[in-house]
Amino acid sequence: MQVQVNGSWRDVPDGATVAQLLAALGTPGRGVAVALDGVVVRRGDWETAEVPRGASLEILTAVQGG
Repeated sequence: MQVQVNGSWRDVPDGATVAQLLAALGTPGRGVAVALDGVVVRRGDWETAEVPRGASLEILTAVQGG
């Protein structure tokens, strides 16, 4: 199935969770925030939050520096 991640369409397996998607993208384990269809997904829910077909995800990664 396809979902939109930060504005780009990607193929992901049916039933993929937020955690599985983040792992597939190589997203760092810390300093990450995720919104699924405009709603923030708490870190504690990433393992169980299923990403529905056609969903839109925004993945934000904290960056240090000034």
